[in-house]
Amino acid sequence: MRTFIGGQEAVSANDFIELALGTPVELWLGVEGETAEERAARLDAARDILAENPNLPDDVSRIAAEVIETYAPELFNVIPIGRPAGPARRTTRSRKGAAA
Repeated sequence: MRTFIGGQEAVSANDFIELALGTPVELWLGVEGETAEERAARLDAARDILAENPNLPDDVSRIAAEVIETYAPELFNVIPIGRPAGPARRTTRSRKGAAA
């Protein structure tokens, strides 16, 4: 099955995220070993994008929540767990009081 976003094919999860966001993932997360100058430039570009698209954080959060809701069992391998089996709880009665 092929996935296309805006006429471009997403061949990996990173491609899908990049095409959905309209920006490379590395812009937001950074890359290992980047210099202080590269980091400053990356953060400056990210600020410019956020200034031009003020709804981007809300849109990304909404999309992420929808994906998690849809695919939670597969993402987290969720298996409902019941209460552990074991002996029934005993209740102790107080025997204090006046003797009959």
